[in-house]
Amino acid sequence: MSQDNVLKKEFSKKDVQRVRNVMSGKADERTTGGVGYTKQQIHRKEGDIWEESGRQWTIKDGLKQNITRLDKAKEALMPMFCPSCDKIMKAHLDDPVYKFFRRCFNCQSKFEMDLRLEGLFDDWKKELDNSSLDRMIEGVEQYLEEALTESNQGFVSEAGEVQNWKGGINKELATKSIGETIEYLKSLKK
Repeated sequence: MSQDNVLKKEFSKKDVQRVRNVMSGKADERTTGGVGYTKQQIHRKEGDIWEESGRQWTIKDGLKQNITRLDKAKEALMPMFCPSCDKIMKAHLDDPVYKFFRRCFNCQSKFEMDLRLEGLFDDWKKELDNSSLDRMIEGVEQYLEEALTESNQGFVSEAGEVQNWKGGINKELATKSIGETIEYLKSLKK
């Protein structure tokens, strides 16, 4: 053998460590220690809320998410995957069902079929209808309360003039009429 093939360079400590790491299957490990600033790692749990860089953050479903004013509006949007079965949701079937029941059409169909098999579907349907009527009654009562407390002392026109109108709502007639409406809605309950 000739002397030309002999390695004339001496290996440094980090080169030897790099080869050892590659041979032992730890190719991504560091061979030298870094010097400088390291950011403090804070471990957060599901549901934690904190402020960082002037924004509020939370952990939701294992992901770090920014809290915005539009989070309530995001809940109305149909997600890509069903929260119950994790299958892709199809807009034409799943959108109306998701808005009301928060699951896909297939999951809702299976839920209703299970209720039918157990003989509980009629009770569930009555409860669903009654809760809808309760919300409607509550809305009518709230409208009555707002209408009776509304003042017609003055209105500002488009020109900026304050106009005083005479007349107003007949509170007795309105109370009687809306009371009859509420009684009718209560009679619809099963």
